[in-house]
Amino acid sequence: EYFKIPRDILTICFGKSTYARCGVFVNVTPFEPEWEGFATIGISNLTAASVRLYAGEGVAQLIFLEAAEVCAVSYHDRKGKYQAQKEITLPK
Repeated sequence: EYFKIPRDILTICFGKSTYARCGVFVNVTPFEPEWEGFATIGISNLTAASVRLYAGEGVAQLIFLEAAEVCAVSYHDRKGKYQAQKEITLPK
């Protein structure tokens, strides 16, 4: 999904319990205020056992936190290097 985070919102992503119990770790950095783009996530199997992930199943969930006031300097203001990414973007 393409996200466009408002200036007064911070979004945090957590891996879902079902996969965490199997040793699957989901790594996503927070979506800062005014960040925009497709989310890039890292999924790791921390066990020696095989794990299957199926298309369409949720592996993570997002929590949207609303601030009491807008942030002073947003990701957009800082001209973040991953702003408006439309494809998988390797580290810069």
